[in-house]
Amino acid sequence: MSQHKGPKGDSEIENIESFADLLDNVKPLHNDHQNRADIHTRKPKPTPTPNETIKDEQRVLKESLEVSLEVEDLQPGDSLSFCRAGIQKTIFKKLKKGQYSTGAELDLHGHTRPEAQIALAKFIQQSRENNIRCVKIIHGKGYRSNNEGPKLKPMVNKWLQQRNEILAFCSARPIDGGTGAVYVLLKTLR
Repeated sequence: MSQHKGPKGDSEIENIESFADLLDNVKPLHNDHQNRADIHTRKPKPTPTPNETIKDEQRVLKESLEVSLEVEDLQPGDSLSFCRAGIQKTIFKKLKKGQYSTGAELDLHGHTRPEAQIALAKFIQQSRENNIRCVKIIHGKGYRSNNEGPKLKPMVNKWLQQRNEILAFCSARPIDGGTGAVYVLLKTLR
């Protein structure tokens, strides 16, 4: 074996032996890495930021500010009816007959137009997240609107038609509110 001289003239073997001699008196430290890891895992996890919820609320707010005053002139007894292209006629007929079980209900009585639009958007979002297929929205007939006619009914009619997650809607059966409420068929998330 050839010996290589180090910078001070000592051979590598002598350096290794002297280093090994130095290590004989060394004692291992306590394993603090395990304790440090335990300390880090004991810290409470930060509360997650609901980014999607924040985005949805911002979208709802933006939509509420884009309310158009161009709405159809509807009277208290007028029925509402809307069905997207591609929805089977039998499904729409079942909706009109009230044959779908409504999984949730929203009553908009007493809301202003902006409040009603925000409440409606949140209600639809929550219903879809809960995998509810059919809901009922009570908009009222507008009897308390004096001679101006219903205020929320035409707005609900327009808002629902603008939302892609709405497949169809129609006025409810008399037992469920008649022309003061609508059954709404929602597009499922799954």
